[in-house]
Amino acid sequence: MRKLIIDRFEGNLAICEEEGSEKLFGIDRKEIPSQAVEGSVLEISDEGEISINNEETQKRRERILARQKKLFQ
Repeated sequence: MRKLIIDRFEGNLAICEEEGSEKLFGIDRKEIPSQAVEGSVLEISDEGEISINNEETQKRRERILARQKKLFQ
């Protein structure tokens, strides 16, 4: 199973970064869940199904917010 994080949207593409790598991939928006937003963690199964890992997405957001708070204190 692969994990990708949505970095941004460009037109009809979701630009995603592979977790633990700096590789970027463009995935057609039609291929990802409609609830996906920038920062969503996507999981791609061995069968090619794409889903959002809501738990991992929330953990990443909390870590980022904590870092931001430290920077601006």
